[in-house]
Amino acid sequence: MIPYADASGKSGIVAYQTTRTSIIIRFVGGARYEYNDQKPGPAAVSRMKAFAEQGRGLAAYVSRFVRDNYFRKL
Repeated sequence: MIPYADASGKSGIVAYQTTRTSIIIRFVGGARYEYNDQKPGPAAVSRMKAFAEQGRGLAAYVSRFVRDNYFRKL
């Protein structure tokens, strides 16, 4: 997994991993969730990948728009 840059220093996300159709996010505490083209869908996954690469805004996006709409908990 790639460490999440966390530009704000306050994120609940510590790392992420991407594939062509998904993003897996590891949160503080160790929980990992997969989001993919099925759930929450390709547009959301694309945005999440962009936020992850920027190291800013990913936790806010998940909290505001995705919440429990994940494909599976790992």
